[in-house]
Amino acid sequence: MTGRTELELADWRRRVAGLYADVRAEADPATAHGLWRAGRDALFREHPQSALPAGSPLRETGLPFWPYDPRFRFEVELAPVPEGTRALELPSGETGSTLLRAVGVVELPDPVGASVTLWWLEQYAGGMFLPLRDGTAGDADPTAGSYGGGRYLLDTAKGADLGAHGSRLVVDLNFLYHPSCRYDDAWLCPLAPPENTVSARVEAGERMA
Repeated sequence: MTGRTELELADWRRRVAGLYADVRAEADPATAHGLWRAGRDALFREHPQSALPAGSPLRETGLPFWPYDPRFRFEVELAPVPEGTRALELPSGETGSTLLRAVGVVELPDPVGASVTLWWLEQYAGGMFLPLRDGTAGDADPTAGSYGGGRYLLDTAKGADLGAHGSRLVVDLNFLYHPSCRYDDAWLCPLAPPENTVSARVEAGERMA
């Protein structure tokens, strides 16, 4: 990378962090979701580090999402990690790999009715990481499906942070988004592991079309 590219990446992360700060400051979740969608569309349309290829129609139409559904917003306590839960080692390009350590289990009530693992990125400064692969992943109908490798909800090392109320973590699945590799396979993205795979269809957040 050139110095210019690194400055662009730093600016992208700065803007993402600012966008999520606005989300956390908004009291109404549906309004916060609208702010997030508009901000994400602007970044993907205008920023030099957008994962969208030049000329992609999504730069004009915006990214496709399901309508906001309050049934998929939860505030949950972290449950202890089961004994024997594995750590993950994920490839991170030419520089080697990134280690993920399980730090808690998130129990998702109905309509999901499943538990998933919250991970901690074992890298400089660290960060929470919560991916999810649900029943919409890989659906043949792009208007009813999400990326086959899953979506991300939290990636606090990169600014994607919905916050917490006391000891209760905000888990709003309407904010699920596709990793950059959904748009361009030049990006290397860790995918949702088995511990973060659920059978329920989460028709909330970003979809394929």
